[in-house]
Amino acid sequence: MRFTSIASGSSGNSTYIGTEDTHVLIDVGVTMKAINEGLHHLELCLQDVNAIFLTHEHIDHIKAIGTISRKYGIPVYGTLETLQEVLMNRSLGVVPKDLLHPILPDHPMKVGDLKIRAFSIDHDAANPVGYRIETDDGSKKAAVATDMGHYTPYVQEHLMDLDVMLVEANHDLGMLASGPYPVSLKRRILSDHGHLSNDNAGSLIDETLNQRIRHVFLGHLSKENNLPMLALQTVKHQIDASESEFHADDFDITVAKRDGISEIVEF
Repeated sequence: MRFTSIASGSSGNSTYIGTEDTHVLIDVGVTMKAINEGLHHLELCLQDVNAIFLTHEHIDHIKAIGTISRKYGIPVYGTLETLQEVLMNRSLGVVPKDLLHPILPDHPMKVGDLKIRAFSIDHDAANPVGYRIETDDGSKKAAVATDMGHYTPYVQEHLMDLDVMLVEANHDLGMLASGPYPVSLKRRILSDHGHLSNDNAGSLIDETLNQRIRHVFLGHLSKENNLPMLALQTVKHQIDASESEFHADDFDITVAKRDGISEIVEF
């Protein structure tokens, strides 16, 4: 199984997860060209992709869904509310309705030799979700969880017992407080339907660590309210300062690149 971020940040997001036989994208929030360039590093292209799963309808997660669906005819999955928002977004152009397949959180489905389970998250979108992906035999497990204003025991449950995960570390609290955003936007980001701070990301990761974890990506960093090194330091401090049996140097933890493919993790 392979996992990597093709792009991750407030300007665009796309994650690849796959086996030798099945290839899946979580979100396509950058250009079709950028996604194909990322896939090229995996010796793949969009023609090889079996399915696209959408977390929610914000443009930094769906930007290329129109161009990709029209050219490649790849099935697209998301909650009914997300797909309805996609169809109403005129900036995407025509999105073929027959390629859109509604899913329900907590109802697992199969694509090739992968099992995919959506789980609900709290964000200011129609019906947003994260995704947990496993191989048929359950021997390999990964997840993507971004765009969350907060997390709950329910979210934690879906991030347990993983080999690899990508978790949002959107903003530094101090940078956001002193930054240029208007007060209304700051309140939205800090709300229960906004984004996870570095501190909260560290706590979430710490509370879901396990013996099998191989790699953690920090994703969806704000360009204006965060710095990669600051996010990494804060998350590592949260882990090392906790009462957990784990330490930050027990596994690989890196910041997903904003405008290009990150490390390719094989497990």
